[in-house]
Amino acid sequence: MSPSTPPILRSKKYEHASLFAPENLLREARRQKDIPEGQVPSICLLDPDGDILDNLLSTNKAVLNPYWACYHTKLYNFEFEGIEFGIVACAVGASFAVLIAEELFASGCQLLISVTSAGMITPDKKPPFFILIERAWRDEGTSYHYLPPSDYSYINREILTLLEDTFSELTVPVNKGAAWTTDAPFRETAMAIEQAKSLGILAVEMEAAALYAFAQARQKAVVCFAHVTNQMGNVEVDFEKGESNGSRDALELIAPTAKEFASANKPFNGEIP
Repeated sequence: MSPSTPPILRSKKYEHASLFAPENLLREARRQKDIPEGQVPSICLLDPDGDILDNLLSTNKAVLNPYWACYHTKLYNFEFEGIEFGIVACAVGASFAVLIAEELFASGCQLLISVTSAGMITPDKKPPFFILIERAWRDEGTSYHYLPPSDYSYINREILTLLEDTFSELTVPVNKGAAWTTDAPFRETAMAIEQAKSLGILAVEMEAAALYAFAQARQKAVVCFAHVTNQMGNVEVDFEKGESNGSRDALELIAPTAKEFASANKPFNGEIP
């Protein structure tokens, strides 16, 4: 490999197991914090903005999960449309999201759904609206620890097919397409935005590329949605999500996703057929 290759791309052996495993970290956290053995719900949510959890807590619909042994976050359980969910809030950015994803799947999660705020790149309609992220442009670091370099990471195709006709009746539109995942939201320059537009990318966010790379490498089921809520502050009255800061619409999106997954009655992994 060339000496000019950056460290993040050097000495990667993707087929090698990590010596530092989430199961080991959780074991020690349980010991130190006197947390009992137990599992999290089989379907869990990442709520980077925290608005979904805030709404659930304000209406007394979420309770703290007693078995979650993460050092950095709290996990709450709630029920919606007859389905039990776990939810972790405010895990913003690729590395934090994947750290939590590793721990969730080590704790009993079988499907992880992420609903993250995003900025509009390709003008299509006025925010807010949702995007089911089919592929994510890898302009972050975490994904390169899980998969060799490439332009995009992808949702599992079987999951994408499963969700094909799931959202047609929702109040808020759900598009499908590409997102740009960045580690540095305040470095979204005009040139970078124009490049993303030229690639047909719809929105910019901070987690999807890493979560999909993790899902493929670790053979886990992950679905990423972008809640397009803003034009990066370049218009007046931006960052408006809708009723209850968008939490109602997000739950209406999450519920049918979970039901389709449950009705499939089969394991999904992260491999891209």
